[in-house]
Amino acid sequence: MSQKKFKSGFVSIIGRPNVGKSTLMNQIIGQKIAIMSDKPQTTRNKIHGVYTSEQGQIVFLDTPGIHKPTSKLGDYMTKVAQSTLGEVDAILFLVDVADGIGGGDRFIIEQLKLVKTPVILVLNKIDKVHPEALLPIIVQYKDLYAFAEIVPISALSGNNITTLLDQIVRYLPEGPQYYPADQVTDHPEQFVCAELIREKILHLTREEIPHSIAVQIEDMKVQSNGLVRISAVIFVERDSQKGIIIGKQGALLKEIGQKARHDIEALLGSKAFLELWVKVKKDWRNQDRVLRDLGFRGE
Repeated sequence: MSQKKFKSGFVSIIGRPNVGKSTLMNQIIGQKIAIMSDKPQTTRNKIHGVYTSEQGQIVFLDTPGIHKPTSKLGDYMTKVAQSTLGEVDAILFLVDVADGIGGGDRFIIEQLKLVKTPVILVLNKIDKVHPEALLPIIVQYKDLYAFAEIVPISALSGNNITTLLDQIVRYLPEGPQYYPADQVTDHPEQFVCAELIREKILHLTREEIPHSIAVQIEDMKVQSNGLVRISAVIFVERDSQKGIIIGKQGALLKEIGQKARHDIEALLGSKAFLELWVKVKKDWRNQDRVLRDLGFRGE
């Protein structure tokens, strides 16, 4: 009996903001590496999630939602998402079936027509629509683009994820195992810790705050007793935002710290001490140097 060939490759997850890309990534990987929020443009950098099985290894890129940009940061995020499309072995185009086809979906389909990469249409949130409503939605999408496969799933509950993974592996070339079997991301722990802090701010704040913040880990050390000491800075654009993040008598900043520390300890597998500072960097989203310092590098 001939041994099955090991397959490996890179897969980009794209879709409008807020269709469940990070939820899908975390569900596949089995732990939290991409932050989740109901605010658009939560994901800013390409997150590499690594899934390994006996059949092969899939390296996922969770790109920022493709949208028409309104700032230099938005422009960077859209370029990052578009640049990955021609570089990968397969593309997962994730859509929210409960929302129906929108202008954003059509905009992305136009981008997909510019590349030759096979595209798997992933219909997410199927638990929110009646099964009979699914077929007309599939027909609508089929009329717009020749998808390699169409797979309905629920990223939140994990429904049909195994089928999706089987379909992805079919489109990967034979290749090496790029990462050790137990590695789930290629990002340094500092990056994931910063993202977990940013996620808590997104959950706990309103209005203009979500898009105006960036988080940077300034220091991360393991003490002799195993405790991890982390010092992080939350950057905002205006003094008024600094006051909102800190909250009355520091209450909101304390809550952000407590909730982030809980997730960080789960990530690191050890106790952590988290120190948070809030600093104002005026209009940082439109300053190239500041964007570079915060890790938003054009590629």
